Amino acid sequence: MGHGFMDIALTPSVLAAQKEMHADHLWTQYKGHREFTRFTADEAAFIAERDSFYIATASESGWPYVQHRGGPAGFLKMIDDRTLAFIDYRGNRQYISTGNLIANDRACLILVDYPRRARLKIYGRVEKLGLESDPPLTDRATDKEYGAKPERIFRLRLEAFDWNCPQHITPRYTERQIADAFAPLRARVSDLERENALLRGQLERRGEA
Repeated sequence: MGHGFMDIALTPSVLAAQKEMHADHLWTQYKGHREFTRFTADEAAFIAERDSFYIATASESGWPYVQHRGGPAGFLKMIDDRTLAFIDYRGNRQYISTGNLIANDRACLILVDYPRRARLKIYGRVEKLGLESDPPLTDRATDKEYGAKPERIFRLRLEAFDWNCPQHITPRYTERQIADAFAPLRARVSDLERENALLRGQLERRGEA
């Protein structure tokens, strides 16, 4: 893989759109290194923390389909620096993404860290595997304590990735993140309530005396 994210994304029509908007020089003259074709420790840490991602596929009719995938944090597993895998659990049983990937194995994933306003884009080719076809891979990708019913496994071979700027990403927090952030405050309030009750009791006893 000697190409980068922009080599895939910058098609003739995209280049034409950039030229029309006078933005073509931003990329045709770009001198930075953007050949992100191997995951590093930064991507590994980011992926391991995510509990959801969006996956885009295309049907035989040419229509795109974007699906939200969710699960326990880290359910998208990084197998090596060019391979991701995730278990496909039973959902509404439409199988649109599954069918699209049979006809066209190209996919694009977007992973978002809302609190830190970070976004990772991934181009890859996705292979559908039976749960018994690669037991070590299936075992590694399975979250044993997750109660959903697994149906298959998807293995993604990385073509390229890139990071987005944080613009327009509104910080959002999960219930767990909010609970963790407020835990010290709740503990302090509990301490003050106990202290207040103790002082009230002392005052009442002095009044009786």
